[in-house]
Amino acid sequence: MLVVIPQVLDEAALARARALLDAATFGDGRVTAGALAAAAKQNLQLPADTPATRALQAMIGAALEASVEFVGAALPRHIHPALINRYLPGMAFGAHVDNAIRFDGSALLRADLAATLFLNAPEDYDGGALAIDDSYGARLVKGQPGDLVVYPASSIHAVQPVTRGQRDVAILWIQSLVREAGQRRALYDLDRAIRSLRERAPESPEILALTGVYHNLLRAAAEL
Repeated sequence: MLVVIPQVLDEAALARARALLDAATFGDGRVTAGALAAAAKQNLQLPADTPATRALQAMIGAALEASVEFVGAALPRHIHPALINRYLPGMAFGAHVDNAIRFDGSALLRADLAATLFLNAPEDYDGGALAIDDSYGARLVKGQPGDLVVYPASSIHAVQPVTRGQRDVAILWIQSLVREAGQRRALYDLDRAIRSLRERAPESPEILALTGVYHNLLRAAAEL
């Protein structure tokens, strides 16, 4: 399942993020890559222990918690703090699969899903599309500022070479309450249908019944 969620960061949050990014000093992005990924990775990254990184991570974490669409799609149990990456001309990240297990600084998490949050406009750079290849097919994604794309961490994906400008993104991994992808997709589809029904017919008696079905399915599938 690949889901694009618009405007997870609003204009005010994006302005704060841009100010932090413009004043920050980036280092080599390969420091957080595994052995195989490091050979394919050419980018810059904010060091983990800087005030700018912590401020951006807190801002992004709060935005994800507030996003009904993200919570519905990911059913997050643990979210790895965001890595803040920058790509300049000539930089890319070749085809790779993310590590199954990540360490967030205090605990291990299973990377069920990966997510890319776009922090600047696609017009700011040429190239740099996120290329994702999975059972649903191949997709190229260049999101608007504040957009989030969520996709299976098990998929083969890459960042195409940037040929002009600067590409700034935040990268996250999510351990879901529901490990099995098919169950997670069915729950997401049901959640969206319930929310749509609430908007169109808020007094519909079916809402309560469908909500009960949703939570009973989640109760059976969730791992705590």
